Amino acid sequence: MLPTSTNRTKEIPKSLTAVSLLYLSAGAISALRTDNWEFVFYILVVLAIGLVVLLIHSRIGLSHGVLWLLSLWGLLHMVGGLTALPDGWSHTSGKPVFYSWDVIPGLLRYDQIIHAFGFAVATWVCWQCLSRTLGARRQQTGMVALAVLAGLGLGATNEVVEFFATLFLDTNVGGYENTGWDLVSNTVGALITGMCVRFWPETHQSRDRAF
Repeated sequence: MLPTSTNRTKEIPKSLTAVSLLYLSAGAISALRTDNWEFVFYILVVLAIGLVVLLIHSRIGLSHGVLWLLSLWGLLHMVGGLTALPDGWSHTSGKPVFYSWDVIPGLLRYDQIIHAFGFAVATWVCWQCLSRTLGARRQQTGMVALAVLAGLGLGATNEVVEFFATLFLDTNVGGYENTGWDLVSNTVGALITGMCVRFWPETHQSRDRAF
C-alpha cells in the first residue's frame, strides 16, 4: 500500500475538476451522437485512468502541475479523435480527424506529438511516485532511469489497449508501422522527462513541489 503523504496537499483544484468533467462530457455526447464507439471506449479508459490517478493522489499528493498536464493530455486526446480537420489540411489515410493530421507531412503527425507529450507526463507521474514513496533523489541516476522505464511500460500498456480495441471496434488506430512510431514517440517523451528530472537545476521549490 502506498504510504500517505503528510506534507503535501491532497486537494484537487475545483477548476481542474470542472474543466476535465466538461470536456469528457462533451466528448461522450459527441461520440454517442456519431456512433463513434471507439471513442466511447477510450473515454471509459480515460475515466478508469482518472480513478487510478485520484487514488495515487490521495495517498502521495501529486503536484498540481502534473495533474493539470494529465487533464490537458486527456483534452488533446478528445480533440485528436473527435474533431474533424479543416478542409485542405494534410492527413494520413483514415478518418479526417486531428489524430490523422500530418503536422509536418511525411515527418511528424499530431498522434506522435500527443504520444510524446502524454508519456512524458506519465513518466513525471512515475517519478513523483518514486520520490514520494521511496525517497528517490534526482541525483540518483538509477532511480530516474526506473521512472523512465515505468513510463515506457505505461506506453506499452497503451498499445495493448489499442490492440484490443482493434479486435472489437472499427478504429482509426493504424497498423504495425503506426504502433512502432507510437512507441518511438513514447520513448522520446519519457527520455525528455528523465533528462529534465536528472539535470534541471534544483531549487527548494522544485524539490518540494514540481519534482
